[in-house]
Amino acid sequence: MINRFENFATTIAQIYKNIQKIKKYHMRSLGLKSTYVMCLHHLSRVPGGLTAADLCRLCKENKAGISRILSDMAREGFIRYAAESDSRKYRARAMLTSTGRKYALQINERIEAAVASGSLGITEQEREIFYRVLFRIAENLNQICIELAERTEPE
Repeated sequence: MINRFENFATTIAQIYKNIQKIKKYHMRSLGLKSTYVMCLHHLSRVPGGLTAADLCRLCKENKAGISRILSDMAREGFIRYAAESDSRKYRARAMLTSTGRKYALQINERIEAAVASGSLGITEQEREIFYRVLFRIAENLNQICIELAERTEPE
């Protein structure tokens, strides 16, 4: 059981570090911050825009981090806010500008290439099983965290 934990934890950590290195390398080559990757990717999939809350949920990032990323991206002309959005940026829908769409396309092409390279030697059936198991582990661990949080909350 301990070996399974060690193998799982170190392998997940290694995968995460490699993803971060790949993001950093490709974003540096585009002159962008690696923190933009997931926001640009998700915004490119929703032409009507996403709120900061949507991006927090999709990117698994905290509110402060997403707010900083959106501020930087707005300043650099990658996003604009929907005209009908209220004055509160957190509820405003961020939408890609033409510049943002151009970079998102390049990012998505690099994501596809990285996923294809990372999937070499894996059959479609193996991939389906892998993701089903990975998602189940994530759900189980999330449930443990929910239960731990309930135990530590003041009554």
